[in-house]
Amino acid sequence: MPKVYIYILVMAAVTYLIRALPLTLIRGEIKSPFIRSFLYYVPYATLAAMTFPAILSATDYLISAAAGFAVAILLAIRGKSLLFVACGACAVVFLVELFLH
Repeated sequence: MPKVYIYILVMAAVTYLIRALPLTLIRGEIKSPFIRSFLYYVPYATLAAMTFPAILSATDYLISAAAGFAVAILLAIRGKSLLFVACGACAVVFLVELFLH
């Protein structure tokens, strides 16, 4: 059996265990407020950790990436929709890069 199939089987087993173990080991409701809040914010922190480096390397210039990121943060804080935030950040990146070229 080629090694690639062994790698795929190991990855499948690890992925399954990561998802199945909490369901089998934690049967009752989690009552600790600290653990509940920690588990609540894990998806947001993971998404931010994966997205932030991509934001900084997605453009030709770091300054345009930072400007787009700043505009996105400001629009999001003001409660704008996700589509508006994305379009606003893209427009700012486009304009900054237009002036930098």
